[in-house]
Amino acid sequence: MQFCYKDYYGNNRRKHKRGFATKREAKQFMDEFIMKQQSNIDMSFASFIEEYKENMYSDLRDSTIATKTHMIELHILPYFKDKSISAITALDIKRWQKEIKKKNYSDAYLWSINTQLNAIFNHAVKFYKLSYNPCKGAGFMGKSKSGNMGIWSEDEFEQFLEAVKDKPVIYNAFFLMYWTGLRVGELLALDIKDIDLETGILSVTKSLNRVKGEDIISPPKTQRSIRKIHLPKFCVDRMREYINTLYGRTSNDRLFIVTKSHLEKEIKRGADLAGLKQIRVHDLRHSHASLLISKGVDIATISNRLGHEKISTTLNTYSHMFEASAAGVADMLDNLHSGEED
Repeated sequence: MQFCYKDYYGNNRRKHKRGFATKREAKQFMDEFIMKQQSNIDMSFASFIEEYKENMYSDLRDSTIATKTHMIELHILPYFKDKSISAITALDIKRWQKEIKKKNYSDAYLWSINTQLNAIFNHAVKFYKLSYNPCKGAGFMGKSKSGNMGIWSEDEFEQFLEAVKDKPVIYNAFFLMYWTGLRVGELLALDIKDIDLETGILSVTKSLNRVKGEDIISPPKTQRSIRKIHLPKFCVDRMREYINTLYGRTSNDRLFIVTKSHLEKEIKRGADLAGLKQIRVHDLRHSHASLLISKGVDIATISNRLGHEKISTTLNTYSHMFEASAAGVADMLDNLHSGEED
């Protein structure tokens, strides 16, 4: 038999082998041979990236693939592509970080780039027998988005709404985000029919992402992201009033025809007008979670409402808020006990 494969330097090779009694034996030999070649951790970083993409991209959304590919090809491959992956050291990572930092990216974006490189090496350790992940020794650059989390209280949000009431689409989009905790992509993918004004249930079944300048609507982030959110009556009334102004649209049309970049621009404008601290659009989701935690809503309910894959995700993201809420419970019990003594 003969078959083609790539060696660990990324070169195309052809293998010849004879003496198999059955086709099954031949296929088993081929599979094991290729696996050994792919497991040879002396392959170039560029060759390993091709393996990584083939292994990891099949279960990802197009938008996620586009983001990862852009990050790898722009920030990672140019520096490491010709190196043997097993020869890359923590010092190499530190030098790479120093070069990336010169480009004056935000802390959150630096963190994202570093996280992507770390994921690549973790994959090599887990599946290709790399002895260690050099990112661990180098440490991370930047700060995670959760570390930059901004929160508006209900009063602050009301001040913000007053500042943007001149733009009904913007006003209502932000209104719905704050009171539901929707992700930006989920909000922008909503059709009019996704809000049942009779039952007060909002159905989240899809997400909008911008890929190479084009809006793509696809299934949401995870299976748990597909969910039904119960709206309070004042939200239903507000959405009914807004929908009644959308003349000429059908139930299959989008509820908010606006872009994420425009929302980011408007949240900055509104914050400036209202004299509030600047937050990101995504922080309205965090603000919703903060509101629920402060009202004593249990973690499982919050996790379901936000569409988190695991309760641990909710706890890890908002652990500091739960700790503050727990301290408030102690104060409440003190007050209750004092009242009984009186």
